Amino acid sequence: MAEHNQLGRKGEELAVEYLRLKEYEILQLNYRYQKAEVDILAKRGNLLIAAEVKTRSTPEFGNPQDFVKPKQIKQLVKAVNHFVEDEELDVEVRFDIIAIIKNKAGTKIEHIQDAFLYF
Repeated sequence: MAEHNQLGRKGEELAVEYLRLKEYEILQLNYRYQKAEVDILAKRGNLLIAAEVKTRSTPEFGNPQDFVKPKQIKQLVKAVNHFVEDEELDVEVRFDIIAIIKNKAGTKIEHIQDAFLYF
């Protein structure tokens, strides 16, 4: 597995651990619908959180959250809509980004709630 893929997988593991510590119930990982993949679908109370995890080894080329593009956001919204309808959930939906920088100096996790508006 390529090094960047390993870093991404480790980032997702760290994000799941982080959310569990914050008392989120993890519903599904890497949920796929059409061309979209939602990294983490979690629930807390009546709130469904669709979390996009972005992991980098350095912020040198930009913050991890800067790599979520409008086309990806549109696909994520479509996938989460499908999940809610398919599971017949009656929940509020929030889209978050979990930005992680992990390197030899340590690990920094930033949880950005309501990272982009539903449209």
